[in-house]
Amino acid sequence: MDRLRVAVVGVGALGRHHARILSELEGVDLVAVADSQAERGQEIAAKHQTQWVADYHELLQDNRIDAVSVVVPTIAHRKVAGAFLEQGIPVLVEKPLAGNVAEARELVELAKRHQTLLQVGHIERFNPAFMAAEKVIAEPKYLRCERTSTYTFRSTDIGVVLDLMIHDIDLVLSLVKSPLRGCEAFGIGVMGQHEDAAQARLYFANGCIADITASRISPVASRSMTAWSAAGCVTVDMHQREVKCFAPSHALRHGTPPLQMAAQPGADLETLKKGVFGHFITNDAIPVDNTGPDALTQELAEFVQCVKTGCRPHVGGDQALAAMIVADRILRQVKTHQWDGTPAGAVGAYPHATVPQRKVA
Repeated sequence: MDRLRVAVVGVGALGRHHARILSELEGVDLVAVADSQAERGQEIAAKHQTQWVADYHELLQDNRIDAVSVVVPTIAHRKVAGAFLEQGIPVLVEKPLAGNVAEARELVELAKRHQTLLQVGHIERFNPAFMAAEKVIAEPKYLRCERTSTYTFRSTDIGVVLDLMIHDIDLVLSLVKSPLRGCEAFGIGVMGQHEDAAQARLYFANGCIADITASRISPVASRSMTAWSAAGCVTVDMHQREVKCFAPSHALRHGTPPLQMAAQPGADLETLKKGVFGHFITNDAIPVDNTGPDALTQELAEFVQCVKTGCRPHVGGDQALAAMIVADRILRQVKTHQWDGTPAGAVGAYPHATVPQRKVA
């Protein structure tokens, strides 16, 4: 196909950026935006010289579109994305894939049944810092991720695990490439009926352990990852887009051990201290390419390319479903954690939770 006819369903805070970028991509015609709020939909349509429709079902008629970007609240992902998949129309749906694992599975099965592309908006895969870091992170044995934000009053239909932590779950799974063996987690709700801060520890079959922290009630925003392996330590600041690699130097691996040097009579400990980083441990900045398009533009450009060529996206339905399954295990642990050692303790510190009848490891 020469030009791809694309529509965007949902042009709120994020969807309006989908519309803007798609209207500017080469080889793409933004033929419509769908939004139930007339004023908002008409504003975005006029800005990008396209058509507004109130009901996305109109886009399913008369072979009007070749692909669609779905940017609606998570609770509507199954219904809206599923309607297009059932018609064989390729879909990019924002993360998380769905509101729960059952609905996520249904979307993946629909895509496979109709042999249709399903891509999920795990945008951090396109963060240039992560893209640089994954090239130097080999067989990690320990990962630590932290993601915090201020409270935005968006995505209130889900908690922080599906809102923010799902990003790092996906990144961890992409690096570890091993089955999940166990999970421990706890969380707390502050602003509403869902958890707003959570901590999870994941155990993988290959021995790797990952600690993931997420909070959307933080006074500051941060996005970071630390990866330990036999080759050293890689730190990733995805907010500032910086990557550093700490590794044993040739002198440390093949020379006199520093502790042996420190034990020698007359050893100059101050000089040894100054040589920890540089002489014994290398501290290298990994180049990060910040010259390319922003992450959302890269993600949407990949979607267009995949629709046109049939190539596979970074995060398709299967990868997004895998992240959802892990997120579900974390949420189950959050809701069974007994803060004071009694069954009621889970509800006491997490006031909107309900305690399941059984625990899930």
